[in-house]
Amino acid sequence: MTGLLHEVRFGGGILQRGFWLYVWEIKPPDGAARYYVGRTGDSSSTNAQSPFNRMGQHLGFSKNSNMLRRYLTAHGIDPALCEFRLVALGPIEDESLTHGRQQHDERRDVVAAMEKALAEAMTAAGYVLLNTVKSRKRLDQVRFSAVRAAFAKAFPVMQGGSQG
Repeated sequence: MTGLLHEVRFGGGILQRGFWLYVWEIKPPDGAARYYVGRTGDSSSTNAQSPFNRMGQHLGFSKNSNMLRRYLTAHGIDPALCEFRLVALGPIEDESLTHGRQQHDERRDVVAAMEKALAEAMTAAGYVLLNTVKSRKRLDQVRFSAVRAAFAKAFPVMQGGSQG
């Protein structure tokens, strides 16, 4: 035999463009899970792509977009030896196709504040994050409470459960 059989399954909704939040769970060979919190919605353009598209970029080889690969290798972890799970929520905001830069930036900033709060909530719950999320944008606490509750279903320690 020349290779191993792999399978990837996903719901088509993850192909939708817009502003999403996502969490990667990475299990390297040593078994100690690490996490990466991210969002879609570029700072350098008015694009807000799908998590599916971002997924390939994160683990690809383009220096401009492979942040997850870079974090893993910086920690001495070979991505090819890991198991991955991606949990994505969205779109939280639609991509701004007709209203230009100002609307894009407003939507991006709303989600950026939630990205930071999600990273902080996961860290506070004991999850080991590879990345540090920075944002000075104002957090909409009401909207974030729904985001936190959604992610807590996939990451139960955020609501006092046991880490899996």
